[in-house]
Amino acid sequence: MSLLQAILMGIIQGVTEFLPVSSSGHLAIFKALFQIEEPGLLFDVLLHVGTLFAVFIVYFKDILKMITEFFCMIGDCFHNMTCFFKNHFGKENEPYLRVVSNSYRKFDLLVIVATIPTGIIGIVDSDFVEMASELLIIPGICLILTGILLLVADHTKEGEKTPKLVTYSNAFIIGICQGIATLPGLSRSGTTITACLVSGFKRPLAVKFSFILSIPAILGSLVFEIKDINVSLITSTELVNYVVGMVVAGVVGYICIKTMLLVVRKKKFLGFAIYCFIIGAISVGTYFYMA
Repeated sequence: MSLLQAILMGIIQGVTEFLPVSSSGHLAIFKALFQIEEPGLLFDVLLHVGTLFAVFIVYFKDILKMITEFFCMIGDCFHNMTCFFKNHFGKENEPYLRVVSNSYRKFDLLVIVATIPTGIIGIVDSDFVEMASELLIIPGICLILTGILLLVADHTKEGEKTPKLVTYSNAFIIGICQGIATLPGLSRSGTTITACLVSGFKRPLAVKFSFILSIPAILGSLVFEIKDINVSLITSTELVNYVVGMVVAGVVGYICIKTMLLVVRKKKFLGFAIYCFIIGAISVGTYFYMA
C-alpha cells in the first residue's frame, strides 16, 4: 500500500466512521473499484484506533467521569455485599448504598447493556460480514438502507429522554441495531442515532450515546482481530504508511464528530441520505455491469 492510498483510506475512515454514510461500505467500495490489495488487519486496526482517539478527545470529560463512576459503582456493590452479610449474619442494620445514583452511572449501565447484543451479533456474523465486504452489491444495498434510515431520523420528532429516562430495553434494542450495522454499507452512526431518536432520546444525547457506544464495539473488534496480526510480514515503509493513515483518520474523525453534532440538532440528514442513495445505486449498478 502506497502512502497516498493510506492517506485516502484514512480520510475515508475518518469521514465515514462518524458521518452517517458507512466507513466499512466506502472502504469496501474503494478497494473493489481501485483493486487495492488487502492491506491486512493491522492497518484496519490502526484506522479504528485513530477514530477512537477522536471520540476520546471530543468526549474526554464525559468518558473520564464515566470511568470514575464505573469504579465507584463497583465499590458501592462491594459495600452493599458487606452490608448484606453483616445485616443477615451479624444482626446489624447498616444502610445500603444506592448504586445507580447519578446520570453518569446510568449512562455506564446503558452502554454495557447495549454492548452485549452488539458483541454477540458481531461474533456470530463475522464470517458473513467479511464475505459481504468483497461484493459491491451488498454495500450498495446497505447504503440505500442507510439513506432510508437517515430520512426517518430527519422526520422523527424531538425526544425528551435524558439518561435518567432511557430504559435498559431501549439500550438493548440500540445495541442490536449497532450489531446489525456491522454489515458493510450500513452506517453504524446513522443506524444507532436513528434508533436513539426513534426511542425518544434528546438529539444531543443521541449523538453522544452513539459515539460513546462505539468505543467498546471498536475495542472488542480490535481484540478479536489483533490475535491474527503477523507483524513480521509488514515492512517499515508499510508501517509508516499505516501510522500516517491512522493519524489522518483521527484528525478527520474529530472534525466529523463536531459536524455531526450540528447535523443532528438542525435535522440536516437529507443531503447524506441523497448521497447514500446515489452511491448505493452506483455500487449496485457497477456490480451488475462487472458481473
